[in-house]
Parts: sequence; structure tokens; C-alpha cells
Amino acid sequence: MDAFRIEGGVRLKGTVSISGSKNAVLPMLCATLLAPGEYTLTNVPVLRDVTTLSSLLRTLGVHVVRDGSTLRIDSTRAVPNEAHYDLVRTMRASVYVLGPLLGRFGHARVSLPGGCAWGPRPIDLHLHAMEKLGARISLDHGVIVARGAPLRGNVIDFQISSVGATGNAVMAAVLAEGTTTIRNAAREPEIAALCEFLVAMGAGITGIGTHELAIDGVPSLSPVDAAVIPDRIEAGTYLVAGAITRGEIELRDIREDQMQSTVEALRATGAELESTEAGIRIRGTGEIRPVTVSTEPYPGFPTDMQAQLMSLLLLAHGDSTIHETIYSDRFKHVPELTRMGGRIRVEGGDAMIQGVPNLTGAPVMASDLRASAALVLAGLVAEGTTEVLRVYHIDRGYERIEEKLAGLGARIWRVRQS
Repeated sequence: MDAFRIEGGVRLKGTVSISGSKNAVLPMLCATLLAPGEYTLTNVPVLRDVTTLSSLLRTLGVHVVRDGSTLRIDSTRAVPNEAHYDLVRTMRASVYVLGPLLGRFGHARVSLPGGCAWGPRPIDLHLHAMEKLGARISLDHGVIVARGAPLRGNVIDFQISSVGATGNAVMAAVLAEGTTTIRNAAREPEIAALCEFLVAMGAGITGIGTHELAIDGVPSLSPVDAAVIPDRIEAGTYLVAGAITRGEIELRDIREDQMQSTVEALRATGAELESTEAGIRIRGTGEIRPVTVSTEPYPGFPTDMQAQLMSLLLLAHGDSTIHETIYSDRFKHVPELTRMGGRIRVEGGDAMIQGVPNLTGAPVMASDLRASAALVLAGLVAEGTTEVLRVYHIDRGYERIEEKLAGLGARIWRVRQS
């Protein structure tokens, strides 16, 4: 099992290119099930989750070949085999195959998904959407069994704005008979990217980027090629790396318009950010100011940046508060940051952070993807050596993070644990 060894205290400086978005490419990959034929996706990050989903698609008869940052997919021979637990258990996004399989073949068998070891993230909303489209849902020893041919358009009202459920509902609805309206739909850029990909395939979708999507079902779709949007969470993480080390980093290959809440939060802490020809530059200042931040659905501050911001606020001159409104149990990184000298008190969905003069290196354990990033960020500035264990979590969502950070001057190494 791999770990990261980090010797802190280096001001990061230089340029880093941002990879394609994990959360955008995963549903796009599943959408290739909707229409038989050949697809080419570019700017695809080399990540554990992409590899896992590619393996899952292969069990469904899809041919997937990687060539650098390009994936070539042929779904001509796709079949509605069961999406087995041995692959589905490792990532929640695997449930994205449910909508496309049901839409194209009229039936699907998908094991209940797994993923990060935090918080209740039920798939009830996914199943509710499928049922509203006319599918009959049952559970068979941990396997979702869905049948419904043909699916029929309907009004889907989500009580909670869910990225995953919105994506699954859209993919099921594009081949349904009639019109589907999704209310309280997720507005995240990754959902907009999926919808634009489907429109390019021939789907009829309006309201993209708003809380209400209208999908006019079509008889069939056609394969297309597409480029994956930049990963706004990876970009935000490197911005924090610049701020926490009082460094100066330029990010390239980004969409600044998709990460305004993160930029605003970092400016509030005193970091200096400016747009450049290539992307955006951040300069960390001498004093980190405390802030109060609430996580919100897009365009609010993303829950996927909460842990990283917390690492920065540990060194603020004063007390900060983070209100976690999306996932109530997303503070598993707090005990590990406390081991490094952080002073954090958690009450329900609130984390109260008392700034400290410095952090100290320690062995820490990653519990999930974004917690891993927070521990790495803390290690970059901590006195002494930090060892981050279980970095397979970070490999799910950050492409070559240790190499990119080392390119900015960080003293970070991947080491093998016995």
C-alpha cells in the first residue's frame, strides 16, 4: 500500500496544468451506453475511478482503450449484463450505468454502490427518478433490479438537489417517450457538460445550467467525440496549496468561471488572485485571515473543497467556521488534522477552527478523497515530516498529485508501505 512522505516548509512556486474533471468524465463514459458506436473522449484524467468505470463498462460489452489522455470507446456490442459488486463497491458513481442501461435496453441489474467511507449518500433519489419514468424497481440480495420498457416522460421533483440523481435521470429520460421535466435539478458544471454531450448526440434538452431541465425524448442517439472540462476541484486544491505555503502558483487549463465561489473564499482569507492569459495566478500572503463559509450546491462553495479550505484556516489569525450543509458526516479528516496540531471543534454540521501559529508533521490516515488532499496540504506547510497513509483514496481523483506538487518545489515522495 502506498503512502506519501512530505517534508514541509517549502513555498511552492511555478506553473501547473489542471487535468480533466473526474466528475464530468464518469457520467459521460456511462452515456456512451445510450447509443451503439464509436466515441473519442479527450482530456481524460488518469485516475483510479476512470480505470474502475472503464473495467465496469467492459463487463457490459463496451470496448474501452486508453491512449494517453484519450479514451476510445465502442459501445456497439454493449449488453445489459449485471454490474457486479466487485467493481461497483469501490465507487458510488458506478450507479450512473443504471439510467443508460434502463433507457437503451429496458432493464438493468446494478449492485448497490460503494465508495468513500463517509456519510450517508443514499441512492433513493436515483431510484425515485427511475420509478417516475415508469420503471419497476426491486432489490435482489443487494442488487438493484430495474425494468421499464419503454420509459415514459414525467415530472421529477427532487427534494434535494443531487448531482448524481440528476445525471442518472437525464440519461434515462433522453430515450423516454414524451417530455420529462426535472425540477430542483443540479446546476453543477459537470451536469451541464453531460447535458451538452447528450445534446451533441441528438438529445433534446433545454434549461441546461438551471434548476429546471426539460428533456424531449428521442427515438435514438448517435455517437460523438468530446473533450472533458477541466477539474474545478483539482484547480481549487492547487490554489489552496499556493495560499497555505505563501507561494505563487499559476494554474493553466482551467475554467475560472466555474470556480468563482472558491476564488472568492480564498480572496477572503487574504490570498491574492488574478486572471492570466493562461488561467489564474495565486499569491499567498503573510497573514491568513479567518472566514466563515457554508457549503452549498453550485454555484455556492463546493463541499468537495471543504476539507482543503479547513487545512488553510488552521493557520488563520483568528477563529473560522465551516458550515457543512451538504453531507453532515464529512468531517472525518478533523481527527487527523488535530494530530498535526490543528484546533477544531465539531458540533453537528459545523466545524469551529481556532487558528494556530504552525502545524507539525505526523503520521496521518486518509479516510476519503478530499480528506486525503487536506492532509497533503497540511503536510506541505507542517514542520518536520508528514506521512499520509492510504493514498489510494487520492489516486481516485487527483492525477499524479505528487509529481505536480514536486514540480512546484514540494518535497513529497510516494513510498511503499509494507
